[in-house]
Amino acid sequence: MYDQMTITGTDGTGWRKPLWLVLLVAASVAFTLGFACATPLPAFAAAAAVTLGRRDALLLAGGVWLANQVVGYGVLAYPVTADSLAWGVIMGVASLIAVEAARPVVAWLGTRLGTAPGFVAAFAVAFVVYEALLYVPAVAGLSGIGEFEPAVVILIFKINAAAMAGLWAIDRLGRVAGIAPAPVAKARLA
Repeated sequence: MYDQMTITGTDGTGWRKPLWLVLLVAASVAFTLGFACATPLPAFAAAAAVTLGRRDALLLAGGVWLANQVVGYGVLAYPVTADSLAWGVIMGVASLIAVEAARPVVAWLGTRLGTAPGFVAAFAVAFVVYEALLYVPAVAGLSGIGEFEPAVVILIFKINAAAMAGLWAIDRLGRVAGIAPAPVAKARLA
C-alpha cells in the first residue's frame, strides 16, 4: 500500500496541497483551450502519479478530466452527441487507469533512480495505457479509429511529451516555491 497523503494537508503541506491541485487543474484548462481534443490527459495522469499520493493523484486526474469536459462542452462547443459523451467518459476512465498503471512504476523506479526517471517512466506507462484504452472502443465500433493513424498518434505523443516536460518544470518550480508536495517516489511503501 502506498503512503496516503490527503487533500486536507495532514502530510504537513496545509493549504499548499489544495493550491497545488488547483494550479494544475488551471493548467489543464489552458491546455484544453489550446489543444481541445488533444488535451494531454496522459501527461497529467503521469504527473499526478509522480507527485501525489494515490487518492490525490486520482482526484487530480479526475479534476483535470472534468475541467477538460466543462471547457470543451461549455466554451469550445464540443458536439453533445452520444458518441461524444461516450468518448468523454472513456477518456475519464482511461485517465484514472493511467494513474493507477503509472504508480507502481514510479514507486519502483523512483526509489532507485530519483525523480526525473520516475517522471519519464510514469509518462511512458500512462501514455501507452491511456492510448490502448482509447484504441479498444475505437476498434470495437465507436467512431474515432482514424485518430490512431501513426501520424496522429505521433502528434498526440509530442503534445503529451511537451506537456510532461512543462509539468515537470512546474513541479520543480512549485517545490522551490514550497507549494508542490514532495514526490511520491520518496513516499514510504506500507
